[in-house]
Amino acid sequence: MRMRKIRFVSLVLSAALTVSLLASCSSSAEEGEEEEEEGEAQTLTVEDPDYYTKFKDQGISINVYNWGEYICTGEDEGTLDVNAEFEELTGITVNYTTFATNEELYAKLKGGGSSYDVIIPSDYMIAKMIEEGMVQKLDYSNIPNFKYIMDNFRNQAYDPENEYSVPYTWGTIGIIYDKTVIDIPEEEIDWDLLWNEDYAEQILMFDNPRDAFAIAEIIKGYSLNTEDPDELEDCAKLLKKQKEIVQGYVMDEIFDKMGAGDALIAPYYAGDAITIMEDNEDLNFVIPKSGTNLFIDAICIPTSARQKEAAEMYINFLCEPDIAYSNIDYICYSTPHSAAYEMLDEETREDPMIYPDEEFLAEKGYVYANLSKDGSKKMQDLWTEMKSAESETANRFLVPAFLILCILIVIGVLIRRHIKEKKDIF
Repeated sequence: MRMRKIRFVSLVLSAALTVSLLASCSSSAEEGEEEEEEGEAQTLTVEDPDYYTKFKDQGISINVYNWGEYICTGEDEGTLDVNAEFEELTGITVNYTTFATNEELYAKLKGGGSSYDVIIPSDYMIAKMIEEGMVQKLDYSNIPNFKYIMDNFRNQAYDPENEYSVPYTWGTIGIIYDKTVIDIPEEEIDWDLLWNEDYAEQILMFDNPRDAFAIAEIIKGYSLNTEDPDELEDCAKLLKKQKEIVQGYVMDEIFDKMGAGDALIAPYYAGDAITIMEDNEDLNFVIPKSGTNLFIDAICIPTSARQKEAAEMYINFLCEPDIAYSNIDYICYSTPHSAAYEMLDEETREDPMIYPDEEFLAEKGYVYANLSKDGSKKMQDLWTEMKSAESETANRFLVPAFLILCILIVIGVLIRRHIKEKKDIF
């Protein structure tokens, strides 16, 4: 629930009012309070307004590259349009675009065709970018709101000294499914549901190698960071078997397909799953019993950024308590921001889909590490081979059928020619 402010208004009542009129006024007042509470909008207060005036009227713009549906846009009544609020406060224009996978983000930056000032990759990709010199160290004197980041989300393995990144969200991956069709107790659901032939052509799968291989690795009992060629090939075989019953390989499309009932089962990120479930009561989400990926998405500045200080101002703005709360309330992921967490209602803080049991996460929450170049290449090659095989499977009957058709046509032409020649003779 969003924070609400109730304004108390003193009422002057006439002594001549009847008991029934008093009851009527009381009822009207209660209805008015309910309407006011329902219509209360989120508000923005920043700790140091002067800090945000430095670039006013200088015509500065920053390019922000983020996941889809990963910032509050103000489209819901009473919520904040985060980028618009930043522009109004600072005078800095935000050019905002989105990506669907970490690999897409990486390829875009590596290609050098675009320049971004702020990006929000996941943990393992941050480690990879640090190693390759693709992101730069932050000046935390420009990000005083870093103080709100909880201690257990600082100094993670992907950025041990917190020199390059500020945690934005965290979460888990689970399975979203149509509970009206799939009648399995939640505690019994595991990743092998994505291989269940009873739901052929109704299963969606992640369209990125790291998350897809991770699911296969959990099923096989391997580390989510394995680079063993035999283990990776074993997982690729499992994924190749799954493709025979998969409806499609998708990312953001999961949102639309599951929401519209075009599929029954899909792996998905907890925050996005909760958002879909708000619009489709037939859906349920569960973290499989054998474990899951525990991920952290964090804010970074690429080495090629043109407006580093303005980018740091934007990062600090995302860490303003009202903004951090507005974002997390909108996208439904878990927050590493202490003030935003405290602003959440008790029901949300105790929701196991958003904030899973700490003991379970400690035992079965697996964090990605950055794979070596050889390990990444091996996984990518196997993934490409598997996806290509998918196309081959879909078309494997087309070429033989076409050849047979051509042969039949040739035979038909020869027969007709032979018949015509006979007629000409007689």
